[in-house]
Amino acid sequence: MSLARNTAVIGGLTLVSRLLGFLRDLLFAAALGAGPVADAFYAALRFPNLFRRLFAEGAFSQAFVPVYAKTLAEQGEQAADRLASEALSVLLLLTGLVTAAAMLLMPWINRVLFAGYVDDPEIFALATVLTQITMPYLVAISAATMFAGALNARGRFFAAAAAPSLLNLCLLVGIWFFRHDAVEASYAAAIAVSVSGVLQALWVALAARRAGARTRPSPPRLTPNVRRLLALAAPAAVAGGALQINVMVSQVLASFEDGAISLLNYADRLYQLPLGLIGVAVGVAMLPRLSRLVQAEDHAGARGALDEAVNLSMAFTLPSAAAMMAAPAYLLEGLFARGAFTAEDARNCAMALFHYGWGVPAFVLAKIYAPAFFSREDTKTPMRFALISMGINIALGAALFFGLRSVGVPGFPGLAIATSVAAWVNVIMMIAALVRRGAYAPSAEASTRLLRIALVSAALGVALFLGEANRAWLESILGSKEVAVAVLILGGGTSYFVLLFLSGAVTIGEVRAAFRRERGAPAGGGALPPGLDG
Repeated sequence: MSLARNTAVIGGLTLVSRLLGFLRDLLFAAALGAGPVADAFYAALRFPNLFRRLFAEGAFSQAFVPVYAKTLAEQGEQAADRLASEALSVLLLLTGLVTAAAMLLMPWINRVLFAGYVDDPEIFALATVLTQITMPYLVAISAATMFAGALNARGRFFAAAAAPSLLNLCLLVGIWFFRHDAVEASYAAAIAVSVSGVLQALWVALAARRAGARTRPSPPRLTPNVRRLLALAAPAAVAGGALQINVMVSQVLASFEDGAISLLNYADRLYQLPLGLIGVAVGVAMLPRLSRLVQAEDHAGARGALDEAVNLSMAFTLPSAAAMMAAPAYLLEGLFARGAFTAEDARNCAMALFHYGWGVPAFVLAKIYAPAFFSREDTKTPMRFALISMGINIALGAALFFGLRSVGVPGFPGLAIATSVAAWVNVIMMIAALVRRGAYAPSAEASTRLLRIALVSAALGVALFLGEANRAWLESILGSKEVAVAVLILGGGTSYFVLLFLSGAVTIGEVRAAFRRERGAPAGGGALPPGLDG
C-alpha cells in the first residue's frame, strides 16, 4: 500500500484506541484527580514503560523489522520463522528476568524514582505495590511486539494497530467499577494493565499465525541470528534508555511538588495524541517501505518518501501544536475539569501543555527521521543523538525546575520546557546527519508546501486564541463550556483543512493518489502495539 494508506490504517485504529484512552483519562481524572494517589499510579506506570520501550517497541523492533524483512525476502519463510523464534525466546528470557528483579527490588528502586514521597509511607507503599502489579505487562507486551514485527514485515498492520484498544477497554472496565474510591480504582487499573498485556499478546500472535508466521518459543540460545539482532539492538537500547531516563528524571524531580506527576501526565496525554496518531503511524509505515527502497538502492525514492512523510505528518501535527499553544487552559478545562480534577488543576496543567505544544513537531519528526537510519541498519547514530539530548534535558530540566521554585513559582513547567528543547536538538542533529550523507534533501516543492501548512496552522492558532479570549460570550450562546470547547475544536479543524486545500498545500487529487495501492507493494498496513501511553 501507499504510505498515506498505510498511515490511514494505522492512524485510524490508533484513533479508536486514543478515543478509548481519552474516555479512560476522563475516568482517571474524575476518580483520582491530580493528587498523591494519582501521582502514585502514574509513577507505577513509568517503570514498566521504561523497559517496554527499551526491550520491545524501541530497540528490539527497530533492529528486528529490517533484519526480518530482509531474511523473509532473501531466504524465505522457514529462515524468517527460525529467526523470529530464536529472537522471541531470548526476548522472553530477558524481560522475564528484568520483571522478576524489578518486582523484588521495587521498594528500594522507588526510593529513587519516587523520592518526593518517601516521607509519606502510605502513598509510597501504594506506588510500590502498583508498580509490582504492572511489571508483568512487560513480558506480555514484548511478545506482542515480536509478533507485530513479523506482521509489519509482511505488510499486515490491522491486528497490531487494533491491539492497544484492548488495554484501554480493560482499564475502562477496571476503573468504572471502582471509580468511587481512588485507592481501589488505582489497584483495579494496575491489574487491568497486566491482564491487557496477555490479551494483546494472544491477539497479535493469532494474527501472525494467520498471516503465515510460524513463530514458536524455543530454548534461548545465542545463535548467529540472535547475536546480529543484539548487536543492532544494543545502540537502539541505549538511545531508548536515554529517552526514558529523561522521563524518569523528570518524574523524580516532579515528585517534590504535590500533584506535579499527574499534571505532567495529563498534559502528556494530550500531546501524545498527535504523536501517537501521526508520528508513530507514519514512522511504523515508513520503516518497511524505506527498508525496501534502500535494499533496492533507490535512494531518490527514499528521499521522496521522507519528503512525503514529513509533509503528511506536519499537516496534522502543526495545527495540533497551534491548538495546545493558543488555548491550553480552555482545552484542559473542557476535557478534564470534572470530579476530582478542578479548574485550577486545568490551569496548572496548561503551563506544561503550552511548552509541550511547541515541542510536538519535534517529537513527531523524530519518529519520521529515525526509520531513515534504522532502514540502513544504523542504530548507533540515533544513539549518540539521544545521549546528547538526554544530557541537555536533564541539565536544563533540573536548572529550570529548581530555578522556578526558588522564585516561588511551580517548577514542573520547566521540565516540559527542557523536554521540548531536547527534542528539537535531537531532530536538528538527525536532519543534519541525513543531509550530510545525501539520504535527505528536501525538495523546493516540499519546502513550499510545508511553509503553507505552517501559515495555515498559525492562522488556526490565532482563531483559537481569540475564541478563548471570548469564552464567556461563546459559553452564553452555546450553553456550556464543554460544548464551546467542542465547537472550537471541530470548527477550527474544519476551517483548517478547508484552508489547507485552498492554499494549495494539499490537493484533492494528491489525496486520492496517495491512498491508491502502490504496484507491487504488499497488502495491509501496521503498528507495533503501543503500550501504557496508548
